[in-house]
Amino acid sequence: MSGLRIVFMGTPPFALPTLEKIIDSHHQIVGIVTQPDRPKGRGQKLHPPPVKQAALQHHLNPIMQPESL
Repeated sequence: MSGLRIVFMGTPPFALPTLEKIIDSHHQIVGIVTQPDRPKGRGQKLHPPPVKQAALQHHLNPIMQPESL
């Protein structure tokens, strides 16, 4: 049986365990949708959301960051 082709949608840290389980499964992640990078801290530098950071660590592409859904 072949795995599902999944587009994962999430942004906050509590989405990470679900993303990790899918990565460790036999399913294929074909895309990530998350919120755009946001300014943070005193310097207001752009920081990626946690789901984007995890996707980059696992070399998942494409990563889509629409302004709104």
